[in-house]
Amino acid sequence: MKRSEEIAQREGNCLPVSIIDRPLENRIASTIRHNRARGTHSIELMTEIVQQLVESGLSDQWIMKHIGMDKEELLRLKQLSGLASLFQNQDFSRSWTWKEDEEISEE
Repeated sequence: MKRSEEIAQREGNCLPVSIIDRPLENRIASTIRHNRARGTHSIELMTEIVQQLVESGLSDQWIMKHIGMDKEELLRLKQLSGLASLFQNQDFSRSWTWKEDEEISEE
C-alpha cells in the first residue's frame, strides 16, 4: 500500500489488521504449528523458542502439547541450546560408579 497509489486508493488508505488477543506463549505455539505444517521451521529458531518457553516457566508437558513435539525432540532441542538451566526441574536417575574391588561376575 505504501508503494502503490492504486492499492491505497482502492483500500481507502486503510490497512486491515488482525489482533490476536492471546498470551505470548500461545501465539508462539500457534506460529510454530503453522510453520511446521508448511515445513518452514528451523532447528536454530526452534531451539531459541524452546529456551524462551522453558525460561518463562512453562512445563515440558505444556511445550509438547501446544507445539506438537514428542519428549525426545524436546530433549534434543534443550541439549542443542547447551544451557543447563533448561534441565533444572528435571528428575534424573542416580548414577553409579564402578569400584575396582567389586567383583565382576561372568554369567
